[in-house]
Amino acid sequence: MSQPKRIAIFISGGGSNARVMIDRFQQHPEDGVEVVLLVSNRTGAGGLLMAAERGIPSLVVKRADWATGEELLAALSAYRVDLIVLAGFLWLIPGYLVQAYPNRIVNIHPALLPKYGGKGMYGRHVHEAVKNAGDLESGISIHYVNENYDEGSIIYQAAVRLDPEDSPEKIAERVLRLEHGNYWRIVRDLYDATSGSEVHRDL
Repeated sequence: MSQPKRIAIFISGGGSNARVMIDRFQQHPEDGVEVVLLVSNRTGAGGLLMAAERGIPSLVVKRADWATGEELLAALSAYRVDLIVLAGFLWLIPGYLVQAYPNRIVNIHPALLPKYGGKGMYGRHVHEAVKNAGDLESGISIHYVNENYDEGSIIYQAAVRLDPEDSPEKIAERVLRLEHGNYWRIVRDLYDATSGSEVHRDL
């Protein structure tokens, strides 16, 4: 049996996508994925407690350390991380990390990129923009990460129909269901750490 690929999940808040992934992969080792580290840029992030309850080690990175990356890169190396998964992580990914993990950092965005992407477009800001535009469709975009917000190559998108009366909160609920139903699956199938090649699928 091949070794599971080892992923680090980066969060800034409650980490609901991280929770879904950790629970899924802990309960289904046949998926071939192991969450080995949770990284947060906030000491008060709710996802840290969630991870601790599930036996996942964590690292809190400070802004000053983020500039150099020494502590972070050392931790990723120590835990033999194959793939970095951003799940509500709000800081821009620096060049040193993109270079250390080329095409091995993925993010999920709560809209159908290239619409409603870029700096400052996260969470409620995205759903309010969708509502204000009168869109009757939104969704998720899972993409590779480069050094610019939301500009990496798109791996997978899924859409959901909206009702005209949907509030931003209701849009958020609809989109979050898509996130929880798909992100873990794409992470599972995306990258074969043992062969170093991507798994090509008709998504």
